[in-house]
Amino acid sequence: MSAELTGMKTSRESAATSYNGYIMLLVLVVVVAALAFILPGMAPGYGATKATKIVFVGTLVVSLVGVLILASGFFMIQPNQAAVITLFGEYRGSERTEGLRWVWPWMGKNKISARAHNIHSDRVKINDLRGNPIEIACNVVWRVRDTAQASFDVDDYKEFVNIQIEAGLRTVGSRHPYDDFEGEEVTLRSGADVVNAELLEELNDRLKVAGVVVDEAGLTHLAYASEIASAMLKRQQADAIIAARAKIVLGAVGMVEDALTKLSQDGIVDMDDERRAAMVSNLMVVLCGEKDAHPVINAGSIY
Repeated sequence: MSAELTGMKTSRESAATSYNGYIMLLVLVVVVAALAFILPGMAPGYGATKATKIVFVGTLVVSLVGVLILASGFFMIQPNQAAVITLFGEYRGSERTEGLRWVWPWMGKNKISARAHNIHSDRVKINDLRGNPIEIACNVVWRVRDTAQASFDVDDYKEFVNIQIEAGLRTVGSRHPYDDFEGEEVTLRSGADVVNAELLEELNDRLKVAGVVVDEAGLTHLAYASEIASAMLKRQQADAIIAARAKIVLGAVGMVEDALTKLSQDGIVDMDDERRAAMVSNLMVVLCGEKDAHPVINAGSIY
């Protein structure tokens, strides 16, 4: 989605020209009061000529039309809200000034919220980098940055956001494996910061065509698909056991080496290679065994 769409005019938000609604409301009140004072005096009496009646009716109609024109141009802008102004289909700017505003009534006014929206996506099933089916979901905070693009560059910007969130989630989820006990790769389970940053960048790249910016994105659900969950659980347990045993053996070797070096340096006991090998074997059994050792005390000679 990084490439610009061809064959389509890209819109850009600009400031609209509107008028202070409170001033126009005062003008409306003054006009209505003036008409209420003038029109009764112009009403034709009994026996008035036809021309006088026509003039009165024409004045009355024009006055009512003028009042309706003034009254139809009002609209309200709330905080973090904008109104896209159009004139017979032509974009004439976006109004973001809060309060009561007024434009000519034949100009269209489409209100768009610029507030933050929070979406929790549905759980989608995808294949991770290693081809394992997984279930994944995310939470996204987004808002409209360019009201012109949101209105004219996509058909329905809210539906567009929902679809692109799912597409971006699938793209990022397929870049990484679910888990990696060797710690050589960024995984979906352990590399949350990296994955969330990639998801944020991916969504911003996809949604910029709609004038939408994503402020926050992160995974909220991550699990193996039900059809392989049991098998992958056994694999995780096996990998965890292997990793734990390897760490235990590595630590035991270091402890045995330190013990032999200390005994030799302090001159506590002198051992030949055969006795040294037997001691190493016994220490490794004690340190790596899953059950507590039961030592046998030998009070006689070591030979």
